[in-house]
Amino acid sequence: GYGNLSGNSSRAIGTDRDVSFTGGGELDNGTTFSMNTTMDDDFAVSSSTTTITTPSLGSFTLGTGYGLQSGKYDEEVPQAYEQISDAKQTMANLVGNYMDGNAISYTSPTFDLMGASITVDAGYAPTAADSAENDGSNDAFNATYGEGTELGVRVNYAGLSLGVYGTERETSIPNTNTTTGQEITDEFNGAWYAKYTYGPVSIGYSETYMDAGVTQANESINASKTERTAGGIFEGEQLSIAFNVNDNLSISYTTSDETYDTQDDAATSVSTDDDITESVDAIQVAYSMGGMSVKAYNMEVTNPDQDDDAADASITEIALGFAF
Repeated sequence: GYGNLSGNSSRAIGTDRDVSFTGGGELDNGTTFSMNTTMDDDFAVSSSTTTITTPSLGSFTLGTGYGLQSGKYDEEVPQAYEQISDAKQTMANLVGNYMDGNAISYTSPTFDLMGASITVDAGYAPTAADSAENDGSNDAFNATYGEGTELGVRVNYAGLSLGVYGTERETSIPNTNTTTGQEITDEFNGAWYAKYTYGPVSIGYSETYMDAGVTQANESINASKTERTAGGIFEGEQLSIAFNVNDNLSISYTTSDETYDTQDDAATSVSTDDDITESVDAIQVAYSMGGMSVKAYNMEVTNPDQDDDAADASITEIALGFAF
């Protein structure tokens, strides 16, 4: 259900219609392969990947679908149920998502170094336009965006997990912002996280960064901001703590702040401001008993989409699941 603090509210029952097909096998030399195809709520193919994992050279993935690599680094803090973006789309969830068109990804074998395990992730998209192609089709020419690259490193040591990720996509044809006359530059997104688990308690902190390469004059603080269109810079941070009460019950609390900065210090009027922050506070619980699970969250959102005039929102979800 969804409600906002202005007094309007609703109650609803929902069902998840996603369908996923998976398959795979193993060759005589130990190399394995797996394939996955997922259909979204409209029963259209939303992702399709083929992964080949070798005994010593790591794994290679070819296909289309969100999170080929960036999904390992965005919003990477402990939660009992879902990431914050499940209830409210966040900038953190969009970091690097232009790489989810036709791309090839590589994940290295895990290397041991002085007791720590290290894994490297990399990806390349010939056209990083965030466009999944139909069966058998390749990426069409895009007059704005060129190739995209991504690189990430994950480190695990005892109960500590660290990760850092960066991605860039090129502007294939120089563009000019009509507001300022400044040239649009290449886009850069990044994220890093740190998580620590001690017994039943896990804590985590993550920061994300998105610079679409577009500079423009101050926008009104009373207007919603769209990532990559609004220009400027989006910076976010998430802090979370999760506690496993027992084998069946876990709870978590997450707080998130995402700030929009136009990078324009001109004092144009009292209705504009450089910085405006969207804040989300989330409480989650998950309980399982045999093949049945009950999971729920409540998320309180302030300044949705970095809009100071938008009504604050309270979003609650309760999910019941059965495994057969």
